[in-house]
Amino acid sequence: MQSSRAVTPGARNFRYYDLMVGGMVAVLLCANLIGPAKVCTVSLPVIGALSFGAGNLFFPVSYIFGDILTEVYGYSRARRAIWAGFGGLVFASIMAWVVVAMPASPNEPFNATLQPALEVVFGNTGRIVIASMVAYWLGDFANSYVMAKMKVMTGGRYLWTRTIGSTLIGQGVDSLTFYPLAFIGIWESQTLIKVVAFNWTMKVLVEVVFTPLTYAVVGFLKRHEGVDTFDRHTRFTPFSLRDEGEVERYD
Repeated sequence: MQSSRAVTPGARNFRYYDLMVGGMVAVLLCANLIGPAKVCTVSLPVIGALSFGAGNLFFPVSYIFGDILTEVYGYSRARRAIWAGFGGLVFASIMAWVVVAMPASPNEPFNATLQPALEVVFGNTGRIVIASMVAYWLGDFANSYVMAKMKVMTGGRYLWTRTIGSTLIGQGVDSLTFYPLAFIGIWESQTLIKVVAFNWTMKVLVEVVFTPLTYAVVGFLKRHEGVDTFDRHTRFTPFSLRDEGEVERYD
């Protein structure tokens, strides 16, 4: 049962918040460091063969983390997690560039094959790196904003409507930002449209499939943290790290 008594946003120490943020950042780093190096192809009935970047296996999971953080802890704490993820992406991208650019030792025999492999795996062009960061930042904030607004509108009911609804918007913003920024002028327009549509659809379907798991994790966290957050008076600016939102007791 949920109580309507609001408490001070900063008055609680959360047991699992840091773990959720760490999980979200780890997924984002995997998506950007492991995923971009490989293009996968799967054969589906009726549709046939479909190709997609392996990073798309990770990004929907990061949105599930974003949904859970916003639902349980509120927009302002999800905002902090988004900035933590963005900082992690910036640092990882810079360090990947440094490692690839550093001269390889001529005394190490494996460098002859290792260096070209590193350049393939971690040597993304600056355009793709920037497109990925911008798309992540815009998409995650759009996802969290829609999630928080829909929660207030529904009075905290019908969780599935806001997890799926926020993903439709967030992943749409992500895909419509990343692919044009990264590949317009390189791919044909028809190819670009098909890739955007396919990746957006696939990411939303992952959210739908994982909805029962999202329900289970949200329920666990609300019970064990003893809170449920509503963003009735939150300032929805991305450029703040303040704790806001009405944190309500969850019995």
